[in-house]
Formats: sequence, structure tokens, C-alpha cells
Amino acid sequence: MAQSPEAEMERDVDVRKPTEEELEKQGVRGWPIWEKEVSTFPWSYDERETCYILAGQVKVTTPQGAFAFGPGDLVTFREGLSCTWEISAPVRKHYRFG
Repeated sequence: MAQSPEAEMERDVDVRKPTEEELEKQGVRGWPIWEKEVSTFPWSYDERETCYILAGQVKVTTPQGAFAFGPGDLVTFREGLSCTWEISAPVRKHYRFG
């Protein structure tokens, strides 16, 4: 049985709670850190980004809808995504492109 086009479409943003083992395996704590104050701004991704949220509250709005995340979330943004970031509490995150 074939999947519908919607089922095959990659999600704009994937948010999940990783295990400590996953974080260690990916070397997340060695990734660079990015910080940003409370703000709203447009953003586009030239390549895939994975980030681990250390602090803050964020809502990202994409053509697929709004995605909220905060401390302890591992978030992946697909390559080619254009979205709007709304930071309601200052954010601090580890990040990796590619």
C-alpha cells in the first residue's frame, strides 16, 4: 500500500526528548553554543540543523504550523526551511549543522 504524499513529506521541525546516552553518542556537549535574547525574527536554513536546548522558550512557525520547545529538547530543522522564531525566554543551545 502506497503512502500518501503527506506521509512521505519530511517534517519542517522535529522536537523530541533525547536520552543521556544519545547526547553522549552524538557528542552534543562538545557542539558550539548559541545564545539569543527575547526576540522575533525570520530565519532560513541553508542546511539541516540539530540543536539541544539548554535554556529558554521558543516557538518556531513554519508552513506546517507552530512548534514549541524548551530545555531538554533535541530539535532538528530541515534544510531549505524558512520560518519565524519567537523567543519568549532567552535561549541557550548547543547546535550542529549538516
